[in-house]
Amino acid sequence: MGVVTKRSSMTFFSSPEDHYSHRVRIVLAEKGVTVDIVDVDSSNKPEDLASLNPYNEVPTLVDRELTLFQSTVIMEYLDERFPHPPLLPVYPVARAQSRLLIHRVERDWCGHVDAILAGDEKEASLNKRRKELREAIIATAPIFSELPYFMSEEFTLVDCVVAPILWRLPALGIELPAKQVKPLLDYAERLFDRDAFQASLTDAERELRNPL
Repeated sequence: MGVVTKRSSMTFFSSPEDHYSHRVRIVLAEKGVTVDIVDVDSSNKPEDLASLNPYNEVPTLVDRELTLFQSTVIMEYLDERFPHPPLLPVYPVARAQSRLLIHRVERDWCGHVDAILAGDEKEASLNKRRKELREAIIATAPIFSELPYFMSEEFTLVDCVVAPILWRLPALGIELPAKQVKPLLDYAERLFDRDAFQASLTDAERELRNPL
């Protein structure tokens, strides 16, 4: 990780290409946490992963005697474990709203992202998913005319969830109408220009050469 200041005895099992792993890597970089990252090949997983995670999947975080899986659980734990800089609002109502936004992105976007990247469905079905995902992303563009981040003045966990998806749009075969969504593209550039985002990228992710 490039932005590293805080000492920890953590191990993070991460896929170099998985957007759920990527979102956690962004949080780790934003927090400046020293962590041992184990890149996991889905076709040749390390033996100890199955003993740590009953689902034998990434992302998985080990912090001393604690093992966590499921990306949003890991992200919120890191935000509480390393409170500076905060990535969720202080007040309960605002925190709940952020969690709801993450849920909506996962429900409305991530199923399409996962299916398109897996490529197991018929092409007609994948094209339908691309169309629905593209329309859902375009619909968020007006938000960024008013606020610099996703429904917020400050960078939050919501942005950590959204950034890996926007970075992968070329790999998903999705091109956005530049004039129509300029505020969204400007938002994407703000995310991608962050030191922590750049530090979070694996070599495989850099090779996507996102043109946004």
